[in-house]
Amino acid sequence: MRALAPRLLLALTILVCTPLATPAQAVADPRVDRLLRAVEVVATEPYHPGYDRDCDPGACVFGEPWTDRHDGPFAGNGCTTREDVLLQQMKDIEMRWGSRCRIYDARLTDPYTGRRMTWQHDGYSIVIDHVYPLAEAWHGGAWAWTQRRRVAFANDVRRELLAVSAEANDAKEAASPAEWLPARRSYRCTYVRRYLRVAVAWDLPITAADEATIRSLGC
Repeated sequence: MRALAPRLLLALTILVCTPLATPAQAVADPRVDRLLRAVEVVATEPYHPGYDRDCDPGACVFGEPWTDRHDGPFAGNGCTTREDVLLQQMKDIEMRWGSRCRIYDARLTDPYTGRRMTWQHDGYSIVIDHVYPLAEAWHGGAWAWTQRRRVAFANDVRRELLAVSAEANDAKEAASPAEWLPARRSYRCTYVRRYLRVAVAWDLPITAADEATIRSLGC
């Protein structure tokens, strides 16, 4: 019996000193909670060779940028996808004479920074961001999609595309929420909710680090 005492003491020490698993941090927004329950979470970012955004021969894995030929909303309307996004998201739009696609002037509040921009003064620095980066999508499963599905994803005006400042877009690059969040703090919860909507709609994963970051925001 005495021989068992040290072993018993050791077992009790391990039991007392071993930390309990920390439960997942709750989120306040039921929409974010539902999306987190629906999305696939992977341990680390997957990788698959072959991604090339350029349209060199044999490349162009997501199709010609801003093509009007895709399966999504506004397809075949004679405007590029970029023009469709600008027309949907900018305010006080004045069109160029004789055109239904080209903007003469309009206003935009960059969702990522809060910067107020106008087409006349800032048109050169207003770009379209893929909320769920194309490179991330490729590695997360789009490599196995048909080309038609990849083109539809890259031109998903309603979920995947946002008009933003070139400065913010350059800062983000191909980052996921664990690596980058908008400088405009008041938009962060909206951003991660949109990111999750894209992931769920297109059956794409997020990483465990992404999930932890999203939960830490307290959305």
